[in-house]
Amino acid sequence: MTQAGTLPALFELVAPEDWRAIDFISDLHLCERMPRTLQAWEAHLLNTPADAVFILGDLFEVWVGDDTRMQAFERHCMEVMARAACHRHLAFMVGNRDFLVGSEMLRDSGLMGLPDPTLLDAWGHRILLSHGDALCLADEPYQRFRTQVRSAEWQSEFLSKPLGERQALAADIREASAARRKFDGAADADVDVACAVHWLHALGAKEMVHGHTHRPGSAMLAPGYKRHVLTDWDLDSGQRAEIFRLDRAGFTRVAPSPAS
Repeated sequence: MTQAGTLPALFELVAPEDWRAIDFISDLHLCERMPRTLQAWEAHLLNTPADAVFILGDLFEVWVGDDTRMQAFERHCMEVMARAACHRHLAFMVGNRDFLVGSEMLRDSGLMGLPDPTLLDAWGHRILLSHGDALCLADEPYQRFRTQVRSAEWQSEFLSKPLGERQALAADIREASAARRKFDGAADADVDVACAVHWLHALGAKEMVHGHTHRPGSAMLAPGYKRHVLTDWDLDSGQRAEIFRLDRAGFTRVAPSPAS
């Protein structure tokens, strides 16, 4: 489990000087039962004026291995990303729902894989990027589960099972997690402020961008240190969809680009 004060291995990415804007999104939880959300995501990837789109986890409701990419829905999503990648840089960081995304999916989608965390250096901004779940230290049951499923041994055993069995197991895990949240509440489902500030201070960054908590907004963590939380997307049962955009002037929240 990640402990407060422990800084994980870091990947640093320097944005090309000729980029004009970078879009950040996360927590779309794409699945067949959310067609409007899928359409909005597809339209934005193909029409955004940004030079890059960074997807910070939970793009899919669930991903149980790269052989999933052969199914119709997942194949369509990958084809959309491959088309978009012909025109702009696409990067992907795994979340708690799609941490089993592997090299085959990234290759076929034209995605650059981003480790969690990643330090982005863009036009003088040093920004810490994370899905966010590793920083939710108060959620101890989840952190124990996260440590287990991120191990090579667990993943090797899980991925050796037939696809149908993996899908059934994933559904059971999601159901159990939802039941626990309903019983326990969600007070523990936020980043540990002390740990987040420690990471920022150690990396010489003043801002961080993350998803996971579904609590969009921007706020100071401590004097001189700010975080920006991405929204989840749901245009089927709700009206949530937002792009968090960085350009030379700073951050703005904008609506997804419409279909052309």
